Amino acid sequence: MTDFQLVRGFEDVWRPPVRQRIVRPRAVLRPLPASGDGARARLERVAGRAPEVMVKVTGRTRGGAQLRAHLDYISRNGQLELEGADGALIVGRRDVADLADDWAAAALIDRPRRKDSPVSHSVILSMPAGTNEMAVRDAARSFAADMFTGRHDYVFTLHTDTPRPHVHMSICSRGHTGERLNPKKADLELWRQTFAQALRARGVEAEATPRRARGVTRKAERTPLRKIRDRQEAGGGPMAQVRRQAYREAAGAAFQGQSERTPWEQRIVARQQAVRDLYLAQARLLGRSDDPMDRALASKVEAFVRGMPQPDTQRLALARELRATNQAMRRRDLGDDRERSR
Repeated sequence: MTDFQLVRGFEDVWRPPVRQRIVRPRAVLRPLPASGDGARARLERVAGRAPEVMVKVTGRTRGGAQLRAHLDYISRNGQLELEGADGALIVGRRDVADLADDWAAAALIDRPRRKDSPVSHSVILSMPAGTNEMAVRDAARSFAADMFTGRHDYVFTLHTDTPRPHVHMSICSRGHTGERLNPKKADLELWRQTFAQALRARGVEAEATPRRARGVTRKAERTPLRKIRDRQEAGGGPMAQVRRQAYREAAGAAFQGQSERTPWEQRIVARQQAVRDLYLAQARLLGRSDDPMDRALASKVEAFVRGMPQPDTQRLALARELRATNQAMRRRDLGDDRERSR
């Protein structure tokens, strides 16, 4: 195999979307391999569309009662085992309640703590359907040990009640030395990379790349907004104000001639074009190699770029949805008119 080289500037494709100048010392992101097997293996995984890990802070508890309710939820009222940092298992509602009381008491004696400071942080680690459930659990155990052992108490448990195997983790916000957990974007990026590495160490293909590296330009819908939308679509409540405003803006693009891309939408397109150009430049470099494996990877990268979605925004996507709905209604009304005229 020939020495693997990256084209100049390719590191920008996988660079985390974090402003490095404000990253805290503890949240040092793992550097991208400049060359060699590490970078090649990652390019193979990305071009092969390896499953992306999901690591998400889902909430914070702000009192003993709220913490007990959350631990009851993730333990299914004590039916599922909670595993702690030392491998000890917490089983049954009584033990779960005792744990909640211990963490809440520790928070109360934390003098610098504000009244609204969280007692715990809730985190979910997830993989797509079909991933080995035990590998997800074991990788989560390794991730937690790497990130929190010696610093913060934590418990976790595996849930398999949905197609996507996922681990719920509750982390005591107050650290052993008084340090308080306050994850920023850099921390979350490090958490994703660490979890993905733990999965790969257990034979599970997994990656943790920024959205832009996969051609994705739209953020995932936030959980509270998705729940409001689900209730609204089921007839159980009004549309969220944020969603209502998004439809107003989309209507302008769909029916009022406001379809020109805004300056920030133009910047999205330009950034995506730069990412795709770098991938294709890397493919050309590999394609000139004498090594058939390099040339095979070049073809794989080119196919990956061809399969990327078109750069999009919520405004333009909703505008297409509104136009399609409007056209469908017109066709239906036209069909009704024809039926009545017979």
